[in-house]
Amino acid sequence: MDDPTTADGTLLVPIANAETATRQLDTAIDLATDRSYRIVLLYVLEVPPQLSLQDGRRYLLEDENEQLLADAADRVESAGIPVESRIRIARDVATGIVGGAEEYAADAILLGWRGRPPREEVILGSYLDTILRKAPCDVLVKRVKTPTPEIDSVLVPVAGGPHDRYAAEAAGAIARRNDASVTLLHVVDPDDLELSEDEAQALLEDTADSFSGVDSVERTVLESTDVAGTITDQTPHHDLTVLGVSRGGLIQRRLLGTISEAVGRHAAGTVILAKRHDPVPSRLRRLFR
Repeated sequence: MDDPTTADGTLLVPIANAETATRQLDTAIDLATDRSYRIVLLYVLEVPPQLSLQDGRRYLLEDENEQLLADAADRVESAGIPVESRIRIARDVATGIVGGAEEYAADAILLGWRGRPPREEVILGSYLDTILRKAPCDVLVKRVKTPTPEIDSVLVPVAGGPHDRYAAEAAGAIARRNDASVTLLHVVDPDDLELSEDEAQALLEDTADSFSGVDSVERTVLESTDVAGTITDQTPHHDLTVLGVSRGGLIQRRLLGTISEAVGRHAAGTVILAKRHDPVPSRLRRLFR
């Protein structure tokens, strides 16, 4: 195992089963290699309230859980990345992951999401919504319902939101690792005068700064009143789509159906949603204003 003190940061990768772990690790290895991160693999053992946490470990932890972590660690280590494996006992998965991010000083969390249909008051999933709201670090959510293909082309929708830059940084890391081309896309809604086409082009040029070392970075501006649908229509032409969560995040019921959630759910191929950690809660920011 490589010395974790040589890493420049920590990527926390919670895993639950072999299939999703394989797809998460495809991306985790790309990100960790580009950023010189160590990877902390985390398995959260959820213990019901009728058992103590100690009894939960004694009676619920199975050999296959530990084998899952061991197999994932072998793959990460074989890629030359410092890796640690941890098991956390918690009353619920979200609490275990958020607590792990705090204890292991994670710079980012990479979560897997199956892209299931939304339920009442639930955007991505009950524990995912909680982590997006409470994580003390950046969060990446990878839709894992399809295998990760070889990545030759990456689509990065850009809307001018607070999480676009982090999405571009993550996309740039993956593109560099795979020698992939990048297409930056902004969709101008003619009914929304927030950005003119010239300003949209300037936004794409500014975002392109995140892609040093990527050979091909195209800038595309399209016009449509259906922003989410237009982005989704472009996704079959690319192997991976990476976008920042919509302004305000995916953590309020009123945001259900926003652009990032709609694209994340309906896009072709692999999708990664990115949320930059904001250390100042929105309610405090409103008071400052």
